[in-house]
Amino acid sequence: MKYFMAALSMLCMGTIAAQNLKGQVVDEAGSALEDVGIFNKTNGQHSHSDGTGHFVLDQTSVNDTIYFSRLGFETLTKVITPSDLNNPVTIVLKEGSISLDQVVLVAKVDALSRVVDVDVKTNPVKSSQEILRKVPGLIIGQHAGGGKAEQLFLRGFDVDHGTDVAISVDGMPVNMVSHAHGQGYADLHFVIPETIENVNFGKGPYYMEQGDFNTAGYVDLRLRKRLDKSMLSTEVGQFNTRRFMGMFNVLDQGKSTAYLASELYLTDGAFDSPQNFNRLNIMGRYRYALPGDQELLLTASHFSSKWDASGQIPQRAIDQGLIGRFGGIDDTEGGQTSRTNFILDHNKNLGTGKSLHTMAFVSHYDFELYSNFTFFLEDPVNGDQIRQKENRILMGAKTVFQDNSAQLGELRFKYNAGIGFRYDNVDDMELSHTRNRQELLERLAYGDVDEVNTYGFAGAVFKSGKFTLEPAVRLDYFKFDYLNKLSTVYDNQSDEKVAFSPKFNTIYSPTENTQIFLKTGIGFHSNDTRVVVANNGKDILPAAYGIDLGTIIRPADKLVLNATLWSLFLDQEFVYVGDAGVVEPSGKTRRLGIEVGARYQPSDWIYLYTDANFTQGRSTEEAKGEDYIPLAPDFTMVGGVTLGNNNEGFSGGISYRYVDDRPANEDNSIVAEGYFVTDATLNYSLRNWTFGLIVENLFDTEWNETQFATESRLFNEPTAVEEIHFTPGTPFYLRGKVTVSF
Repeated sequence: MKYFMAALSMLCMGTIAAQNLKGQVVDEAGSALEDVGIFNKTNGQHSHSDGTGHFVLDQTSVNDTIYFSRLGFETLTKVITPSDLNNPVTIVLKEGSISLDQVVLVAKVDALSRVVDVDVKTNPVKSSQEILRKVPGLIIGQHAGGGKAEQLFLRGFDVDHGTDVAISVDGMPVNMVSHAHGQGYADLHFVIPETIENVNFGKGPYYMEQGDFNTAGYVDLRLRKRLDKSMLSTEVGQFNTRRFMGMFNVLDQGKSTAYLASELYLTDGAFDSPQNFNRLNIMGRYRYALPGDQELLLTASHFSSKWDASGQIPQRAIDQGLIGRFGGIDDTEGGQTSRTNFILDHNKNLGTGKSLHTMAFVSHYDFELYSNFTFFLEDPVNGDQIRQKENRILMGAKTVFQDNSAQLGELRFKYNAGIGFRYDNVDDMELSHTRNRQELLERLAYGDVDEVNTYGFAGAVFKSGKFTLEPAVRLDYFKFDYLNKLSTVYDNQSDEKVAFSPKFNTIYSPTENTQIFLKTGIGFHSNDTRVVVANNGKDILPAAYGIDLGTIIRPADKLVLNATLWSLFLDQEFVYVGDAGVVEPSGKTRRLGIEVGARYQPSDWIYLYTDANFTQGRSTEEAKGEDYIPLAPDFTMVGGVTLGNNNEGFSGGISYRYVDDRPANEDNSIVAEGYFVTDATLNYSLRNWTFGLIVENLFDTEWNETQFATESRLFNEPTAVEEIHFTPGTPFYLRGKVTVSF
C-alpha cells in the first residue's frame, strides 16, 4: 500500500510554486452563483462554485489564465497576479445571451450534460411531457390519457415507467419503489416546466451519488432558486386545451428571496371519448443566505391530477370498423393521483475548499389507476378492467461533504463523501378486478409495504498532467417488508440485501477543447418488495456492468461534437408485473451501442443540434432468433434548429424525433412500427410581452406513440388474438400562447 501511495504521490504532485486560488462568484446584483465552471487554461485544473458561490482552484500560479463560465453569463477571463493568491477574490459575472462558447470542456464525468444544457436554455421546455426529451437518446411515450407517467426508452431499454433510469428533482427521488403499477414508476407531472433551471443527466452506471435504478442512466432536474421577473401565461389550443401559469416574485431582499408558481392544465385530448383531463400544480420556494457563508432553501409543492382514458387499442378493431383510430374498447379507463412535497436544502462553505450540503424531503403520494389491456380475455361477461391503488409516505435525507483542495503530503486531490437514507411506507396497495370503474369484483392483491434504503458513497479526483482519474465506491443496504392483507392469518414477510457498486472513470484532455473518456462501473436496480419475499431474497438487486469509451471535442468555438461506444450487461432479475400480480423471470441481457451528437451555433440567433443512437440488445440465455428484447429501440434520432434570441422580435424553432421499427416480442415476429414526428414553435416578443404558437406533429403524421404485443379478446371474438395494441400519437395540434413578464 505504501508503494502505491508513493507512486500516486509522484504522479499527481503539483509544482512547488503552485498555490490555491480562493474566492466567491456573484452576479451583478451581488447574489452568489452556484455551479460556475472554473478552468485553468494553463494546466487544465478545474473546479466549480458551491451553493454559496465559493470556490477553491488548487495548483494555481502567477500568470495562469483562468476561465469563469456559466450559461447565461459572459465568460470572464482572468490572469492571476500575486495578490490574487494572497487574498480571496470576488468574481462578478455579467449576464449575457445564451451561447455555446460559454461552455468550457472541463474534465468531469458529466461534461456532456453541461453541453446539452444549452439546448434547454435556447429552447426552454414547453410541457411536462417534453422535460425528459431534453436528454439525448431518451424517448418517451404516453398511453393513458396524459395523467399516467410516460413510458421511457433509453440505451436499448424499454424502461417502462422508470425501472432503469434514476429520476430526481433537486435530489428528491421521483421513482417509486414497489409501486402499485410497476417498479420504478416515475411521474414528473408535479414539475412546472417554467421553473426548471437545467436538466442534469448521465448515461450508464458511473455516478456514485446515483444509486437505485441507475443502470441505463439518471436525470436530475434543477429548479430555479429565484426569479428575475414575475410572469403570467395563458395557453389555448385544439381539443379544448387550456393552460394557465403564473410565477410571482414575492420577496427579493438580497439575502432573502421567495417566489410562488402555479399551473392549471385542462384538455380533452384528440380521442373520441373526452379525456376530461385536469392537472393543478402549486409550488413555493424560499431562499435565505445565512451568516457564515450558508444558504437555506425551502421548497413546498402540491400536485393533483384526474383523467379519463381510452387505453391501448388493437389494430383489428379498427380494421373491422368497430372503432376509429382515436376510439376505445373500454373508455371507462383513467385515474387520479396527487403528490405533496417538502424539501429542505442547506449549503455551508467550510473554508479552504471544503463544503457541506444537506438535503431532506418528505412526500405524501396517492395513486389510483383503472386499466383494461386484454378486454374480455379473462372475464367474457364483465371484462378485464383492473384497479391499481396505493397511499404512500416517502421521506429521506442526504449529507455530502466535499473537499476541493485535499492534500496528503505532496499528493493533491479532491474528494467527496456522503451518507443518506430513503424510507417508503405504502399502505393499502391494491390490485383489483373492477367493472366500469365503479364496481369491485375481486381483490387480486392487497397489502402494505415498508422499504428502507440506507447508503454511503465516497470518491476522489486525481489530476496528473492531462489525465483525470476518478475512483469511487457506493454501498446500499435494503430492508424489505410486506404485509399480505388477503391472507386469513397474519402474513408478514421481510428480507434484506446489500449492493456494492464500485466505479472508476478516466478522462484524458490533450487540449482544452478535447477530452477522451473511459467510464466503468457497476449499478443496480431494486425489485418490488413482493418479488423479494416471493423469491426468498434471492437475485433481487440485479447488477448492471457498464463501460463507455468516448470523446467530446470543440473544433471551433461554437461547434461541439461527441461520440461514445458503450456496452452494458445486466444480471438475472425477477420482475413483478403489477398489471397481473405475478412474478415474471427474465434472463441476462447484453447491450452494445454507439451514440453521436453535434451542436453548432454559427451566430447568436441560430442554434442547431442533433443526436443519434444505435443499440443492439439481446438476451444472452436464449437461442439466436428468439433473443430479442421486446420494445427496445435499436435506432433513434432527435434534432432541431432554434432561431432568434427570445429577447425582441421573432424567434422559434423546429425539432424532430425518429424511432426505427423495433421488435415487439422475443422472436421479432411482431413488429412495433417506427415514426418520424416534427414539432415547431413561433414567438414574437415586444418589450415584456411574448406571443407564441406551438405546433405538435406539424405534418400531421399518423404514428403510434406506444405499442405492445398483447393477447386480447374482443367482445365478439370466440378466441384470443395476439397482435400490436397501440395508443395513437397526437395528430396536428395547434396552441396559442401569450406571456407577460413584470
